Amino acid sequence: MMSDDKAELGNLLEILPPVEFCCIYGSKLHPNNKDQTSMTDYIIGVADPRQWHSENLKLNKDHYASWLIHLGGARMMVKYGVVRMHDLIQDILGWEKFYLSGRLQKPVNILVDNLDIKNVNSVNLKAATSAALLLLPSKFTEEDLFAKICSLSYMGDLRMLFAEDKNKVNKIVQGQFHLFEEMYKPLLEEYEAKNLLRFSSAGDKQVNILQDCGLSAASTLVSSLPSSIRSEMAMKLGDKRILDSSGRVRQQVVIGSKEQAAECMKRLVRRKVMFSSTRQAVAGLLTAGAVHGVRYVANKMRKAWKSWL
Repeated sequence: MMSDDKAELGNLLEILPPVEFCCIYGSKLHPNNKDQTSMTDYIIGVADPRQWHSENLKLNKDHYASWLIHLGGARMMVKYGVVRMHDLIQDILGWEKFYLSGRLQKPVNILVDNLDIKNVNSVNLKAATSAALLLLPSKFTEEDLFAKICSLSYMGDLRMLFAEDKNKVNKIVQGQFHLFEEMYKPLLEEYEAKNLLRFSSAGDKQVNILQDCGLSAASTLVSSLPSSIRSEMAMKLGDKRILDSSGRVRQQVVIGSKEQAAECMKRLVRRKVMFSSTRQAVAGLLTAGAVHGVRYVANKMRKAWKSWL
């Protein structure tokens, strides 16, 4: 993103109380985005959301739905996604809600990063890569991989049924393909070095990827998933205790096949996404206010219907 554009998008921060983390996501990052009316979406991380909102109410009262102003900043969720830093890190590392972690599996433009969240997020990117590989066949393309990674955070999202463009995932990947490449190149090289992946040119600058679909490779992929997912998989599929290379005892999920592991993981992720997306949709409507909320949903539904025609 050009420095002038980044400065313009950072103007919001000049009128807000200090933040620990801020990034921009969504259609504004698309190099080929032509919709000048598209919303700029922010994730803002702060140490204490209640205190931050109390300060922000004094500075930007018009940012809040009128009925929430009387609550003095307690229990608020605003449109530009304010989150406690502890909760942000927990979701990145553990997919506790699989909401912010899903956002950060796709390209974002980081404006403020006082706690080095970009580095912390590398664990999230590795988990997303492993999850996508479990769901993919033995042969696929780079674009297939990025689309599968992108789709993880939409599995189970009820909004995809009526209020989202059915081609949303493909548009995100195609519009930001080089950004996805930059994000995931180090991980793909790591997996190639471990003989989990092999690459071959397919012409038209496209790359074919071959993956090992054996039981050992699938177990390696599962071991890179967040601990919360592994624990739930272990409850359903069984587990055993093993010694890792450092001599520590850790849990290993017992799987019968790559397909079995993939199906189990998919169900768990879908359930997390369904819960968190529904909660966020309701919170968004409440905090945006009736008029803005209905207008926003109507605009999303109009785009979704056009995609189905």
